[in-house]
Amino acid sequence: MSFPPPSRTPWGVRRRSLIVSAASAAVLAGCATDSNSGSASGGGSPSLSARARARAARDSEGLLRRYDAVLAAHPTLAERLRPLRAEVAAHAAAFREGAAKEKEKEAGGSTATGSPSASASAAPDVPADEKSALASLATAERSLADQRAKALLEVPGELARLLAGVAAAGAGHAYLLTKGDQ
Repeated sequence: MSFPPPSRTPWGVRRRSLIVSAASAAVLAGCATDSNSGSASGGGSPSLSARARARAARDSEGLLRRYDAVLAAHPTLAERLRPLRAEVAAHAAAFREGAAKEKEKEAGGSTATGSPSASASAAPDVPADEKSALASLATAERSLADQRAKALLEVPGELARLLAGVAAAGAGHAYLLTKGDQ
């Protein structure tokens, strides 16, 4: 007696989500390691590294604003977007923390006031239909992942590793946003 093969659709999405989540966990582990390891061991100038971290934080915060705008316009997408948004928020926080630590090192131990992204920009436009809104988010994730992949050639080793991991997570998010419902 043979049994019909199990349906692959529900498990496929969960399996991909698990893989992306595991990659993001590895990235966050790298965030903690990287932010504690000073830039002197990275081989690059501290100001280059601090600027790269501050830009990465701003970029992640901009992406976070996009997620928030889509969630506000399309609350029915909350279950699907909430885990991805949480990962983007964790990336932004890790980059902010690393940038603040590097800025503090450069200032000789004084605490820096203000955030690298203190100026909040206007909420991004959100397409009216859900499919287009998801495609817009996927495009933003993919674009930022590509930008980070290019930037890692210009930064010290540990920060390059961190940017590579976050870029990989962004590419995974883009995939889930466009292909996750198939």
